[in-house]
Formats: sequence, structure tokens, C-alpha cells
Amino acid sequence: MTTVTVRKNRAGAYTGFTCSGHSGYAAAGSDIVCAAVSILVINTVNSIERFAQDEMQVRTGEEEGLIEVVFPNEVSRDAALLMDSMVLGLTDVKDQYGRKYLKLQFEEV
Repeated sequence: MTTVTVRKNRAGAYTGFTCSGHSGYAAAGSDIVCAAVSILVINTVNSIERFAQDEMQVRTGEEEGLIEVVFPNEVSRDAALLMDSMVLGLTDVKDQYGRKYLKLQFEEV
């Protein structure tokens, strides 16, 4: 199962997220759930970097399927919109393929 934990502060501003694990929907190379999640997450990181230019600390680990992003400063409006878009896409994937393969959770920090 892939788990995505989205972190927000008490004011509701994004502070980062962690995506880890492999969905197990299908064999490697044929896993459309894993591909969808990867595209949504990686595109969000790339889009924030290119279009919003917010500072972020990114840590990855290919074997464990890890992408961790920390925003050390308050995110811009553009970055927040891109994060909202990622959450919308992940919610749609979870709703379509089930919680057996993708767990989306929110954490207040």
C-alpha cells in the first residue's frame, strides 16, 4: 500500500507531505495506481519548484518508494494551489481504486 501523509499547521497552511510504499495493485511496471500516485506527487514537486519557486527540502528513497517534502517557510498561494491539486488527484485515485492500495491521511503539525 502507498501512504501519503499531508501535513498542515494549525492555520491550515501546508508544511509538507510524505509519500511512501508501493501500492501493490499490479506487478512492477504494470501498476497503474503506483504510476498515478508517482505522477501526481512528482509533478507537484516539479511544478512548485518551477512555477511557485517556494523553498522546499526534498528527500527520496527509490527502494522504499519514498518522497518526502518539507516546506521550511509558509507556502505561497501558488504552491498551496498546486498542493490542493495534488490532494484532489490523490483523492480521486483512492476513490477509484480503493483504500487497499492508497491511504491518504492528514496530520496537523
